[in-house]
Amino acid sequence: MIKKMTDVFFIDDEYDLRLANEQTLELAGYSVKLFEKAEDAIPKIKIQWPGIIICDIRLPGMDGKKFLQEVKKIDHELPVILITGHGDISMAVDAIQMGAYDFIEKPFSTERLTGTVKRALDKRRLVIENRQLKTELKDQDLPGPRLIGKSQIMETLRNTIKLLSSTDADILLIGETGTGKELIARSLHKQSKRCDNNFVALNCGAIPENLIESELFGHEKGAFTGAETQRLGKFEHANGGTIFLDEIESMPLSTQVLLLRVIQERSLERLGSNEMVQLDIRIIAASKINLRDLVDQGEFREDLYYRLNVLIIDIPPLRERREDIAQLFQYFLLLSSTRYGREMPEIPPNTYQRLMAFNWPGNIRELRNLAERFILLGDECISKLDKATNNNPCKPMTLHEHVDVFERALIKEALSDSGGIIKDTMLLLGLPRKTLYDKMQKFGLDKKVYK
Repeated sequence: MIKKMTDVFFIDDEYDLRLANEQTLELAGYSVKLFEKAEDAIPKIKIQWPGIIICDIRLPGMDGKKFLQEVKKIDHELPVILITGHGDISMAVDAIQMGAYDFIEKPFSTERLTGTVKRALDKRRLVIENRQLKTELKDQDLPGPRLIGKSQIMETLRNTIKLLSSTDADILLIGETGTGKELIARSLHKQSKRCDNNFVALNCGAIPENLIESELFGHEKGAFTGAETQRLGKFEHANGGTIFLDEIESMPLSTQVLLLRVIQERSLERLGSNEMVQLDIRIIAASKINLRDLVDQGEFREDLYYRLNVLIIDIPPLRERREDIAQLFQYFLLLSSTRYGREMPEIPPNTYQRLMAFNWPGNIRELRNLAERFILLGDECISKLDKATNNNPCKPMTLHEHVDVFERALIKEALSDSGGIIKDTMLLLGLPRKTLYDKMQKFGLDKKVYK
Protein backbone atom coordinates (compact mmCIF):
# COMPACT_ATOMS: atom_id res chain seq x y z
CA MET A 1 0.00 0.00 0.00
CA ILE A 2 1.36 3.43 -0.97
CA LYS A 3 1.87 5.73 1.96
CA LYS A 4 -0.03 8.98 1.42
CA MET A 5 2.04 12.16 1.28
CA THR A 6 1.08 15.09 3.50
CA ASP A 7 -1.60 17.25 1.86
CA VAL A 8 -1.71 20.11 4.37
CA PHE A 9 0.69 21.87 6.73
CA PHE A 10 -1.44 23.47 9.46
CA ILE A 11 0.30 26.19 11.50
CA ASP A 12 -1.30 27.72 14.58
CA ASP A 13 -0.07 28.46 18.09
CA GLU A 14 -3.37 27.36 19.70
CA TYR A 15 -3.16 23.68 20.63
CA ASP A 16 -6.91 23.02 20.67
CA LEU A 17 -7.43 24.73 17.32
CA ARG A 18 -4.68 22.66 15.75
CA LEU A 19 -6.17 19.38 16.95
CA ALA A 20 -9.73 20.30 16.00
CA ASN A 21 -8.80 21.27 12.45
CA GLU A 22 -6.53 18.27 12.05
CA GLN A 23 -9.52 16.05 12.84
CA THR A 24 -11.75 18.00 10.42
CA LEU A 25 -9.31 17.70 7.54
CA GLU A 26 -8.48 14.04 8.16
CA LEU A 27 -12.19 13.18 8.23
CA ALA A 28 -12.39 14.88 4.81
CA GLY A 29 -9.65 12.54 3.56
CA TYR A 30 -6.61 14.79 3.84
CA SER A 31 -3.26 14.03 5.47
CA VAL A 32 -2.18 16.80 7.88
CA LYS A 33 1.04 17.80 9.61
CA LEU A 34 0.76 20.26 12.51
CA PHE A 35 3.16 23.04 13.48
CA GLU A 36 3.06 25.42 16.43
CA LYS A 37 5.61 27.83 14.92
CA ALA A 38 5.93 28.99 11.34
CA GLU A 39 9.73 28.79 11.58
CA ASP A 40 9.51 25.02 12.10
CA ALA A 41 7.61 24.49 8.84
CA ILE A 42 10.06 26.34 6.57
CA PRO A 43 12.70 23.55 6.38
CA LYS A 44 9.97 21.01 5.47
CA ILE A 45 8.81 22.89 2.36
CA LYS A 46 10.18 21.61 -0.95
CA ILE A 47 9.68 23.18 -4.35
CA GLN A 48 7.81 20.20 -5.85
CA TRP A 49 5.82 19.34 -2.71
CA PRO A 50 2.26 18.70 -3.91
CA GLY A 51 0.53 20.02 -0.77
CA ILE A 52 -0.73 23.37 0.55
CA ILE A 53 -0.29 25.40 3.75
CA ILE A 54 -2.77 26.87 6.23
CA CYS A 55 -1.24 29.42 8.59
CA ASP A 56 -2.59 31.73 11.26
CA ILE A 57 -1.71 35.33 10.48
CA ARG A 58 -0.93 36.26 14.12
CA LEU A 59 1.84 34.07 15.51
CA PRO A 60 4.64 34.59 18.03
CA GLY A 61 7.98 34.96 16.28
CA MET A 62 7.48 34.75 12.51
CA ASP A 63 3.94 35.92 11.71
CA GLY A 64 1.81 34.81 8.76
CA LYS A 65 2.85 37.63 6.39
CA LYS A 66 6.55 37.08 7.01
CA PHE A 67 6.03 33.34 6.63
CA LEU A 68 4.27 33.94 3.29
CA GLN A 69 7.29 35.91 2.06
CA GLU A 70 9.63 33.06 2.98
CA VAL A 71 7.40 30.46 1.29
CA LYS A 72 7.31 32.51 -1.92
CA LYS A 73 11.11 32.45 -1.99
CA ILE A 74 10.98 28.64 -2.01
CA ASP A 75 8.07 28.19 -4.42
CA HIS A 76 6.11 31.25 -5.55
CA GLU A 77 3.19 29.07 -6.73
CA LEU A 78 2.64 27.17 -3.47
CA PRO A 79 -0.84 28.02 -2.11
CA VAL A 80 -0.85 29.56 1.38
CA ILE A 81 -4.23 30.01 3.09
CA LEU A 82 -4.27 32.44 6.00
CA ILE A 83 -6.47 32.22 9.10
CA THR A 84 -7.53 35.66 10.31
CA GLY A 85 -9.42 37.17 13.19
CA HIS A 86 -11.95 39.93 12.49
CA GLY A 87 -9.40 42.62 13.32
CA ASP A 88 -6.87 41.15 10.87
CA ILE A 89 -8.96 41.51 7.66
CA SER A 90 -6.96 44.46 6.28
CA MET A 91 -3.74 42.57 7.03
CA ALA A 92 -5.12 39.51 5.21
CA VAL A 93 -6.08 41.61 2.17
CA ASP A 94 -2.51 42.90 2.06
CA ALA A 95 -1.30 39.30 2.18
CA ILE A 96 -3.55 38.39 -0.77
CA GLN A 97 -1.86 41.15 -2.75
CA MET A 98 1.46 39.61 -1.73
CA GLY A 99 0.40 36.27 -3.18
CA ALA A 100 -1.60 34.41 -0.52
CA TYR A 101 -4.11 31.98 -2.03
CA ASP A 102 -7.03 32.94 0.26
CA PHE A 103 -7.93 33.81 3.83
CA ILE A 104 -10.48 32.28 6.18
CA GLU A 105 -12.03 34.47 8.86
CA LYS A 106 -12.55 33.05 12.35
CA PRO A 107 -14.81 31.44 13.32
CA PHE A 108 -15.14 29.34 10.16
CA SER A 109 -17.31 26.36 9.26
CA THR A 110 -16.09 22.90 8.35
CA GLU A 111 -17.44 23.42 4.81
CA ARG A 112 -15.54 26.70 4.42
CA LEU A 113 -12.27 25.08 5.48
CA THR A 114 -12.54 21.87 3.44
CA GLY A 115 -13.86 23.68 0.36
CA THR A 116 -10.94 26.11 0.33
CA VAL A 117 -8.45 23.28 0.90
CA LYS A 118 -9.92 21.27 -2.00
CA ARG A 119 -9.67 24.21 -4.43
CA ALA A 120 -6.12 25.02 -3.31
CA LEU A 121 -4.99 21.40 -3.71
CA ASP A 122 -6.60 21.19 -7.16
CA LYS A 123 -4.72 24.31 -8.20
CA ARG A 124 -1.48 22.92 -6.75
CA ARG A 125 -1.95 19.67 -8.65
CA LEU A 126 -2.34 21.57 -11.91
CA VAL A 127 0.81 23.58 -11.18
CA ILE A 128 2.83 20.40 -10.52
CA GLU A 129 1.44 18.66 -13.62
CA ASN A 130 2.23 21.66 -15.83
CA ARG A 131 5.78 21.87 -14.47
CA GLN A 132 6.33 18.19 -15.13
CA LEU A 133 4.89 18.56 -18.63
CA LYS A 134 7.19 21.48 -19.43
CA THR A 135 10.18 19.53 -18.14
CA GLU A 136 9.23 16.49 -20.22
CA LEU A 137 8.82 18.69 -23.28
CA LYS A 138 12.22 20.24 -22.66
CA ASP A 139 13.77 16.76 -22.36
CA GLN A 140 12.21 15.86 -25.72
CA ASP A 141 13.17 19.17 -27.31
CA LEU A 142 14.99 18.20 -30.48
CA PRO A 143 15.45 20.80 -33.23
CA GLY A 144 12.21 21.51 -35.03
CA PRO A 145 8.57 21.16 -33.97
CA ARG A 146 7.82 19.13 -30.87
CA LEU A 147 6.50 15.62 -31.29
CA ILE A 148 4.61 15.06 -28.06
CA GLY A 149 4.32 11.62 -26.51
CA LYS A 150 6.25 9.08 -24.46
CA SER A 151 4.73 5.93 -25.95
CA GLN A 152 6.98 3.36 -27.58
CA ILE A 153 5.42 4.23 -30.95
CA MET A 154 6.46 7.87 -30.59
CA GLU A 155 9.95 6.98 -29.37
CA THR A 156 10.36 4.83 -32.49
CA LEU A 157 9.02 7.64 -34.70
CA ARG A 158 11.41 10.20 -33.19
CA ASN A 159 14.35 7.82 -33.70
CA THR A 160 13.30 7.24 -37.31
CA ILE A 161 13.11 10.99 -37.97
CA LYS A 162 16.52 11.50 -36.38
CA LEU A 163 18.00 8.74 -38.54
CA LEU A 164 16.44 9.89 -41.82
CA SER A 165 16.97 13.62 -41.32
CA SER A 166 20.70 13.21 -41.99
CA THR A 167 20.06 11.91 -45.51
CA ASP A 168 18.86 13.77 -48.60
CA ALA A 169 16.63 10.90 -49.73
CA ASP A 170 13.04 11.75 -50.60
CA ILE A 171 10.44 10.53 -48.11
CA LEU A 172 6.79 9.52 -48.31
CA LEU A 173 4.63 10.07 -45.21
CA ILE A 174 1.50 7.96 -44.82
CA GLY A 175 -1.04 8.86 -42.16
CA GLU A 176 -4.68 9.64 -41.52
CA THR A 177 -6.03 13.18 -41.50
CA GLY A 178 -4.84 15.09 -38.43
CA THR A 179 -1.95 12.82 -37.47
CA GLY A 180 0.67 15.55 -37.94
CA LYS A 181 2.23 14.85 -41.33
CA GLU A 182 3.33 18.45 -41.88
CA LEU A 183 4.72 18.60 -38.33
CA ILE A 184 6.88 15.57 -39.07
CA ALA A 185 7.97 17.00 -42.42
CA ARG A 186 9.06 20.20 -40.67
CA SER A 187 10.90 18.17 -38.04
CA LEU A 188 12.78 16.27 -40.77
CA HIS A 189 13.77 19.58 -42.34
CA LYS A 190 14.81 21.27 -39.08
CA GLN A 191 17.07 18.37 -38.11
CA SER A 192 18.70 18.22 -41.54
CA LYS A 193 21.64 20.12 -43.01
CA ARG A 194 19.07 22.06 -45.05
CA CYS A 195 17.57 23.68 -41.95
CA ASP A 196 18.87 27.17 -42.77
CA ASN A 197 17.10 27.17 -46.15
CA ASN A 198 13.41 27.31 -47.01
CA PHE A 199 10.80 24.77 -46.02
CA VAL A 200 7.93 25.13 -48.49
CA ALA A 201 4.61 23.40 -47.77
CA LEU A 202 2.02 22.94 -50.51
CA ASN A 203 -1.38 21.27 -50.27
CA CYS A 204 -1.87 19.67 -53.66
CA GLY A 205 -5.61 19.29 -53.08
CA ALA A 206 -6.14 23.01 -52.44
CA ILE A 207 -4.86 24.33 -55.81
CA PRO A 208 -7.12 24.47 -58.89
CA GLU A 209 -5.95 22.10 -61.63
CA ASN A 210 -5.41 24.93 -64.12
CA LEU A 211 -3.00 26.68 -61.73
CA ILE A 212 -1.05 23.83 -60.17
CA GLU A 213 1.64 23.64 -62.87
CA SER A 214 2.42 27.35 -62.56
CA GLU A 215 2.26 27.14 -58.76
CA LEU A 216 4.78 24.29 -58.67
CA PHE A 217 7.16 25.20 -61.48
CA GLY A 218 6.64 28.93 -62.07
CA HIS A 219 6.19 30.79 -65.35
CA GLU A 220 7.76 33.43 -67.57
CA LYS A 221 6.19 36.76 -68.41
CA GLY A 222 3.63 36.26 -71.18
CA ALA A 223 3.51 32.46 -70.78
CA PHE A 224 -0.29 32.64 -70.68
CA THR A 225 -3.04 35.23 -70.44
CA GLY A 226 -2.59 37.16 -67.22
CA ALA A 227 1.09 36.26 -66.76
CA GLU A 228 2.31 39.84 -66.63
CA THR A 229 5.54 39.12 -64.76
CA GLN A 230 7.94 36.25 -64.23
CA ARG A 231 7.02 34.09 -61.24
CA LEU A 232 9.15 31.53 -59.42
CA GLY A 233 7.30 28.36 -58.45
CA LYS A 234 7.34 26.53 -55.14
CA PHE A 235 10.15 24.22 -56.24
CA GLU A 236 12.51 27.11 -57.02
CA HIS A 237 11.51 28.86 -53.80
CA ALA A 238 12.51 25.71 -51.92
CA ASN A 239 15.82 25.35 -53.77
CA GLY A 240 18.52 24.40 -51.26
CA GLY A 241 15.84 23.37 -48.77
CA THR A 242 12.81 21.10 -48.57
CA ILE A 243 9.46 21.03 -50.36
CA PHE A 244 6.52 19.30 -48.71
CA LEU A 245 3.77 18.06 -51.05
CA ASP A 246 0.76 17.29 -48.87
CA GLU A 247 -2.22 15.28 -50.18
CA ILE A 248 -0.17 14.22 -53.18
CA GLU A 249 -2.87 11.66 -53.96
CA SER A 250 -5.04 14.55 -55.22
CA MET A 251 -2.45 15.77 -57.76
CA PRO A 252 -3.80 15.57 -61.36
CA LEU A 253 -2.30 12.83 -63.53
CA SER A 254 -1.06 15.43 -66.04
CA THR A 255 0.94 17.17 -63.30
CA GLN A 256 2.24 13.86 -61.98
CA VAL A 257 4.12 13.41 -65.30
CA LEU A 258 5.91 16.73 -64.81
CA LEU A 259 6.63 15.99 -61.16
CA LEU A 260 8.17 12.64 -62.07
CA ARG A 261 10.62 14.38 -64.38
CA VAL A 262 11.58 16.92 -61.72
CA ILE A 263 12.21 14.15 -59.19
CA GLN A 264 14.32 12.16 -61.64
CA GLU A 265 16.37 15.00 -63.13
CA ARG A 266 16.35 17.51 -60.23
CA SER A 267 15.64 20.28 -62.73
CA LEU A 268 12.62 22.07 -64.18
CA GLU A 269 11.45 24.41 -66.93
CA ARG A 270 9.20 27.32 -66.05
CA LEU A 271 6.08 27.64 -68.18
CA GLY A 272 7.00 29.60 -71.30
CA SER A 273 10.74 28.96 -70.92
CA ASN A 274 13.19 26.68 -72.71
CA GLU A 275 15.90 26.95 -70.05
CA MET A 276 16.46 24.31 -67.38
CA VAL A 277 16.71 25.39 -63.75
CA GLN A 278 18.86 23.06 -61.64
CA LEU A 279 17.49 22.10 -58.25
CA ASP A 280 19.17 21.09 -55.01
CA ILE A 281 16.10 20.03 -53.14
CA ARG A 282 14.61 17.39 -50.88
CA ILE A 283 11.06 16.25 -51.57
CA ILE A 284 8.76 15.04 -48.81
CA ALA A 285 5.34 13.88 -49.99
CA ALA A 286 2.37 12.90 -47.86
CA SER A 287 -0.82 10.97 -48.40
CA LYS A 288 -3.75 10.06 -46.16
CA ILE A 289 -4.50 6.92 -48.20
CA ASN A 290 -2.46 4.04 -49.58
CA LEU A 291 -1.03 5.14 -52.95
CA ARG A 292 -0.67 1.52 -54.04
CA ASP A 293 -4.46 1.23 -54.03
CA LEU A 294 -4.73 4.34 -56.22
CA VAL A 295 -2.16 2.90 -58.62
CA ASP A 296 -4.26 -0.27 -58.92
CA GLN A 297 -7.31 1.88 -59.64
CA GLY A 298 -5.46 3.87 -62.33
CA GLU A 299 -5.71 7.12 -60.34
CA PHE A 300 -1.99 7.49 -59.56
CA ARG A 301 1.00 6.89 -61.80
CA GLU A 302 2.89 3.73 -60.96
CA ASP A 303 6.27 5.15 -61.99
CA LEU A 304 5.77 8.17 -59.71
CA TYR A 305 4.67 5.88 -56.89
CA TYR A 306 7.94 3.93 -57.11
CA ARG A 307 9.97 7.16 -57.21
CA LEU A 308 8.29 8.33 -54.01
CA ASN A 309 8.28 4.90 -52.38
CA VAL A 310 11.98 4.90 -51.43
CA LEU A 311 11.63 5.74 -47.74
CA ILE A 312 8.22 5.56 -46.04
CA ILE A 313 7.22 6.75 -42.60
CA ASP A 314 3.90 5.41 -41.34
CA ILE A 315 2.39 7.87 -38.87
CA PRO A 316 0.23 6.18 -36.22
CA PRO A 317 -3.32 7.37 -35.56
CA LEU A 318 -4.04 8.67 -32.09
CA ARG A 319 -6.12 5.62 -31.16
CA GLU A 320 -2.96 3.49 -31.48
CA ARG A 321 -1.04 5.55 -28.92
CA ARG A 322 -3.72 6.36 -26.39
CA GLU A 323 -1.21 6.49 -23.54
CA ASP A 324 -0.04 9.82 -25.05
CA ILE A 325 -3.48 11.44 -24.93
CA ALA A 326 -3.13 12.87 -21.40
CA GLN A 327 0.20 14.55 -22.17
CA LEU A 328 -1.05 15.88 -25.51
CA PHE A 329 -4.23 17.24 -23.93
CA GLN A 330 -2.27 19.00 -21.17
CA TYR A 331 0.09 20.47 -23.75
CA PHE A 332 -2.79 21.81 -25.87
CA LEU A 333 -4.48 23.20 -22.76
CA LEU A 334 -1.30 25.14 -21.98
CA LEU A 335 -1.14 26.51 -25.51
CA SER A 336 -4.82 27.44 -25.54
CA SER A 337 -4.82 29.06 -22.09
CA THR A 338 -1.88 31.23 -23.18
CA ARG A 339 -3.46 32.06 -26.54
CA TYR A 340 -6.80 33.14 -25.07
CA GLY A 341 -5.48 34.63 -21.84
CA ARG A 342 -7.47 32.18 -19.70
CA GLU A 343 -6.40 30.43 -16.51
CA MET A 344 -5.92 26.68 -16.65
CA PRO A 345 -9.26 25.21 -15.52
CA GLU A 346 -9.71 22.38 -13.07
CA ILE A 347 -9.78 19.07 -14.93
CA PRO A 348 -12.79 16.97 -13.80
CA PRO A 349 -12.28 13.42 -12.47
CA ASN A 350 -12.00 10.65 -15.05
CA THR A 351 -11.39 13.17 -17.87
CA TYR A 352 -8.37 11.30 -19.21
CA GLN A 353 -10.17 7.95 -19.08
CA ARG A 354 -13.02 9.51 -21.09
CA LEU A 355 -10.59 10.94 -23.62
CA MET A 356 -8.89 7.57 -24.01
CA ALA A 357 -12.23 5.88 -24.68
CA PHE A 358 -12.92 8.02 -27.77
CA ASN A 359 -12.10 6.88 -31.31
CA TRP A 360 -10.50 10.21 -32.46
CA PRO A 361 -11.30 10.06 -36.19
CA GLY A 362 -9.72 13.53 -36.53
CA ASN A 363 -6.66 12.43 -34.54
CA ILE A 364 -4.38 15.05 -32.95
CA ARG A 365 -6.08 17.96 -34.71
CA GLU A 366 -9.39 16.91 -33.18
CA LEU A 367 -7.83 16.61 -29.70
CA ARG A 368 -6.31 20.08 -30.03
CA ASN A 369 -9.68 21.54 -31.03
CA LEU A 370 -11.24 19.89 -27.98
CA ALA A 371 -8.60 21.46 -25.71
CA GLU A 372 -9.44 24.90 -27.12
CA ARG A 373 -13.15 24.35 -26.51
CA PHE A 374 -12.36 23.12 -22.98
CA ILE A 375 -10.50 26.37 -22.23
CA LEU A 376 -13.27 28.52 -23.70
CA LEU A 377 -16.43 26.59 -22.74
CA GLY A 378 -15.50 24.29 -19.86
CA ASP A 379 -16.11 20.56 -19.49
CA GLU A 380 -19.45 20.54 -21.35
CA CYS A 381 -17.49 19.57 -24.47
CA ILE A 382 -16.29 16.39 -22.69
CA SER A 383 -19.90 15.36 -22.13
CA LYS A 384 -20.56 15.72 -25.85
CA LEU A 385 -17.53 13.54 -26.45
CA ASP A 386 -19.07 10.86 -24.21
CA LYS A 387 -22.17 10.79 -26.42
CA ALA A 388 -20.02 10.45 -29.54
CA THR A 389 -18.11 7.62 -27.87
CA ASN A 390 -21.34 5.74 -27.15
CA ASN A 391 -22.49 6.21 -30.75
CA ASN A 392 -19.13 5.26 -32.22
CA PRO A 393 -17.24 3.06 -29.75
CA CYS A 394 -13.57 2.49 -30.46
CA LYS A 395 -11.59 -0.69 -30.19
CA PRO A 396 -11.14 -1.31 -26.45
CA MET A 397 -7.69 -1.40 -24.91
CA THR A 398 -6.29 -4.81 -24.14
CA LEU A 399 -5.67 -5.85 -20.55
CA HIS A 400 -1.93 -5.34 -21.13
CA GLU A 401 -2.53 -1.77 -22.36
CA HIS A 402 -4.76 -1.00 -19.37
CA VAL A 403 -2.11 -2.34 -16.98
CA ASP A 404 0.67 -0.30 -18.65
CA VAL A 405 -1.33 2.94 -18.50
CA PHE A 406 -2.25 2.38 -14.83
CA GLU A 407 1.26 1.27 -13.84
CA ARG A 408 2.91 4.27 -15.50
CA ALA A 409 0.49 6.67 -13.78
CA LEU A 410 1.14 5.02 -10.39
CA ILE A 411 4.94 5.28 -10.76
CA LYS A 412 4.67 8.92 -11.90
CA GLU A 413 2.57 9.71 -8.83
CA ALA A 414 5.07 8.01 -6.51
CA LEU A 415 8.02 9.80 -8.12
CA SER A 416 6.20 13.10 -7.73
CA ASP A 417 5.30 12.40 -4.09
CA SER A 418 8.88 11.44 -3.27
CA GLY A 419 10.45 14.36 -5.13
CA GLY A 420 12.26 11.99 -7.48
CA ILE A 421 14.13 10.24 -4.65
CA ILE A 422 14.46 6.62 -5.76
CA LYS A 423 14.76 5.19 -2.26
CA ASP A 424 11.51 6.84 -1.15
CA THR A 425 9.80 5.83 -4.41
CA MET A 426 10.83 2.20 -3.81
CA LEU A 427 9.25 2.34 -0.35
CA LEU A 428 6.04 3.93 -1.64
CA LEU A 429 5.61 1.32 -4.35
CA GLY A 430 7.09 -1.66 -2.50
CA LEU A 431 9.43 -2.42 -5.41
CA PRO A 432 13.09 -3.52 -5.52
CA ARG A 433 15.44 -0.95 -7.01
CA LYS A 434 16.14 -2.91 -10.22
CA THR A 435 12.44 -3.53 -10.86
CA LEU A 436 11.67 0.18 -10.39
CA TYR A 437 14.48 1.22 -12.74
CA ASP A 438 13.35 -1.31 -15.36
CA LYS A 439 9.79 0.01 -15.24
CA MET A 440 10.95 3.65 -15.35
CA GLN A 441 12.99 2.84 -18.46
CA LYS A 442 10.04 1.03 -20.02
CA PHE A 443 7.71 3.98 -19.50
CA GLY A 444 10.27 6.69 -20.28
CA LEU A 445 10.25 8.20 -16.77
CA ASP A 446 13.19 10.25 -15.50
CA LYS A 447 13.63 10.95 -11.78
CA LYS A 448 15.15 14.39 -12.58
CA VAL A 449 11.76 15.60 -13.80
CA TYR A 450 10.28 15.23 -10.31
CA LYS A 451 13.01 16.88 -8.21
